[in-house]
Amino acid sequence: MKFLIMIYTDDTLLNELPPGEFDSMMRGCFAHADELRAAGCLLDSQQLDTPAKAKSLRVRNERVTIVDGPFTEAKECLGGFNLIEAENMDEAVRIASAFPWTRTGCIEIRPVLDLMDTRRRVGAV
Repeated sequence: MKFLIMIYTDDTLLNELPPGEFDSMMRGCFAHADELRAAGCLLDSQQLDTPAKAKSLRVRNERVTIVDGPFTEAKECLGGFNLIEAENMDEAVRIASAFPWTRTGCIEIRPVLDLMDTRRRVGAV
């Protein structure tokens, strides 16, 4: 099964880290990702830029609205993700728990649906 591990961070907590701690956390994160990649569990991972550089797009009543940054105010923002292969949710949680970001935010683990199954179900094959 595939799981998306979404890393949410709180900039206030990140900014309160002692000097050098963020870099240390990133090195640990990269080391864990390298181990997962070598084991064939990590399919992809990316770090996202700040919400201030994002755009949110919505269409309502055929009217397009584009706003700067995320649409809602939130303390925690999506900072990056890891797409992994795991046997089940328990293993995915174990893998995610080795990333350090729960100290400065939250890690959400969500099963990835098989898009081909959905294509077949809706007749879009």
